[in-house]
Amino acid sequence: MDARKSQSVSQLPIVNLPVISEPETTAAGPVRRLPAWLKRQVPKGNSHNHTAKLLEELRLETVCDNAKCPNRMECYSQQTATFMILGNVCTRPCSFCAVGRGKPESLELDEPDRVAEAAHRLGLKHVVITSVTRDDLPDCGAEHFYQCVTAVRDKTGATVEVLTPDFITNPQAVERVVAARPDVFNHNTETVPRLYRRVRGPKSDYRWTLELLRRVKQLDGSIRTKSGLMLGLGETHEELFDVLADLLDAQCDFLTLGQYLQPSTDRYLKVARYISPEEFDFLGEKARQMGFKKVASGPFVRSSYHARDMAETT
Repeated sequence: MDARKSQSVSQLPIVNLPVISEPETTAAGPVRRLPAWLKRQVPKGNSHNHTAKLLEELRLETVCDNAKCPNRMECYSQQTATFMILGNVCTRPCSFCAVGRGKPESLELDEPDRVAEAAHRLGLKHVVITSVTRDDLPDCGAEHFYQCVTAVRDKTGATVEVLTPDFITNPQAVERVVAARPDVFNHNTETVPRLYRRVRGPKSDYRWTLELLRRVKQLDGSIRTKSGLMLGLGETHEELFDVLADLLDAQCDFLTLGQYLQPSTDRYLKVARYISPEEFDFLGEKARQMGFKKVASGPFVRSSYHARDMAETT
């Protein structure tokens, strides 16, 4: 660990964290059951149907549906969603993500207008736009991001947050997205360097993730940058604090920390540990003390969960 990181971690007080029980063992082997704090009640009524029907009418994809987000019903009930552009087929084989993978279809050139119309009809004041990874496109989809951001802003006047892939096959692509001047530029780190290739696949690179966030600030210092990590994949606290120090060095403003949940029993990484709400509170407070301007930390926190609250200036 370098001196900068060592100093950051050494200043954090030691606390007694709650002990998380090991998986139950049966004759068939270990069984990992969801702890009580990860069991959610479905919102009463059918208020989520309005959002779902609008998205279907406008032929729009959301990360809420495609990534099997546990907050989907809550967000839809509040008439909000995270739009997923560039189709619903990803070119990367990430071992944590439920989004479909394979050969993507052609871009739909009217998608920016449809996203803007949905944001308008939902009355959104803060719009989050993400995408699948499109390594097959020369610009990785950057121009499409630009068109979506500008269409939404022209139609609604809302603040806009982008959650982008890494653009690693065309590093200059980030310049086009920044040219649209999103209010928040989010790119997830996802995990610690030791687990990076296993979690994100062979094309991903931890150092490039940091460089991308740093590059956004170099291009336009007024854009607030944001990143997030999934916990429970086997990372240690020391590794996590090292990553947070790296993110701060890259001038990252906002941070999200949430629990990794295995989408299904097929081909996805298994959960190594369920982190308690108390431990998430501890980690969130340490991140604030380290220097992040805003932090959301909790079992159900996701990159765009309550994104408007984080994006609001104080």
